Amino acid sequence: MTVTAAHAAAFADVIRHRRSIRAFRPDPVPQAVLDEVFTLANCAPSNCNTQPWQVHVVSGEPLEQLRREIPQAMMSGQITMDFPYDGKYHGVYRERQVGAAEAMFNVMGIAREDKAQRNVAFMRNFTFFDAPHIAFLFIPQEFGLREAADIGMYAQSLMLALTAFGIGSCPQTALGFHAEIVRHTLGIDASQKLLFGISFGYADDSALVNQCRTARAPLADTTVFHG
Repeated sequence: MTVTAAHAAAFADVIRHRRSIRAFRPDPVPQAVLDEVFTLANCAPSNCNTQPWQVHVVSGEPLEQLRREIPQAMMSGQITMDFPYDGKYHGVYRERQVGAAEAMFNVMGIAREDKAQRNVAFMRNFTFFDAPHIAFLFIPQEFGLREAADIGMYAQSLMLALTAFGIGSCPQTALGFHAEIVRHTLGIDASQKLLFGISFGYADDSALVNQCRTARAPLADTTVFHG
């Protein structure tokens, strides 16, 4: 295949339009489109072509069951994670984290001191921002950091494919907080370990939160060219 300037421009457009969507319309994505999108995502690279991702796409009644059970578990403190969530951000990384939160809350009109409304916004993670679909990304228990990096490459491929088809998405570490509930609801063996989930569907363009744009660091701050 000869890559033309038009191909490059189209890909650049997809990259720039991908963003985290936090309000969705209820309309489901047609199955034929899902088949095409997830087939494209399977083209992602992986170490030794192991393709370690185990993806469970949830819609309909199983999704509604999770939408009922997970918030209740979260509010009662019943958290079961397959991987630790104990890292702390410092320095510029903390600044970026705070900047992203401020951008989101500002566009929603939620004041810094309004902890109640901030908590409401946080809990929307566990109703999947009303998305009609979720992709849960699992990895076999015998795999480690190297294969987890493969899952990251798969997830980016999936989200770019969704964007190319006009479908919004939001990768959510928070969807790994209740691995046991997800496995039980979907009948998944305990040997499959949940990394995170991606809520997806058609964006609700009327929602204020979807007007949020987060900054990106200058190239010189993240990338060094040698030679």
